Amino acid sequence: MARRGSYAKGVAKREEILVRALEVIAREGYGGASVKQLAEAVGLSQAGLLHYFESKEELFTEILRKRDELDSESSGLDEATYSPASATVDDVRRGYVGVVRHNADVPGLVQLFARLSVDAADTEHPAHDFFLARNAQLREVFAATVSRQQAVGAIPDTVPPETIARIFQAVADGMQVQWMLEPDVDMAATVDALFDLLTGARPNGGARDGAAS
Repeated sequence: MARRGSYAKGVAKREEILVRALEVIAREGYGGASVKQLAEAVGLSQAGLLHYFESKEELFTEILRKRDELDSESSGLDEATYSPASATVDDVRRGYVGVVRHNADVPGLVQLFARLSVDAADTEHPAHDFFLARNAQLREVFAATVSRQQAVGAIPDTVPPETIARIFQAVADGMQVQWMLEPDVDMAATVDALFDLLTGARPNGGARDGAAS
């Protein structure tokens, strides 16, 4: 019983660390959030903090995993409220653009994501499998939605769903890099415009000729 209680406390402390770390990085930026600072935020020493994670790299990877979890919940795209089997492009659009818009309010987390995504190209990096699985899951849901909409003629079927999913992912990730260099760039508006291209929407809000209503 004592061992089970100790385990539960460890899980709770780990969750506390991740949530507080998200707050610190969002506020101070990736460059200003050292392990020492993150440890102080939860009342631990650096050694005490890393007791819950195998390395600094694993800590930052788990911070991103926690960010995705919270973003999914707040955007309505978590498993509890979102059904990939019946989602429309509008459903995906609201969630996708909403998350991108939120990212503009947390520049430190955008910096962390961009840096780790590059580091994760190393197959030995703790974030490697995280990014592979994350990206595949996003594309799977997106492609399934696009495929259904193509089947009913709501959007053109000239490009395979899997390719469209990769294009959207590339644009969303690439816009983050552009935004870090040019903070005045509106990431959400750019991604939203890509949805207009996908659906054939006109500037006045009308649908493309022949689109299903």
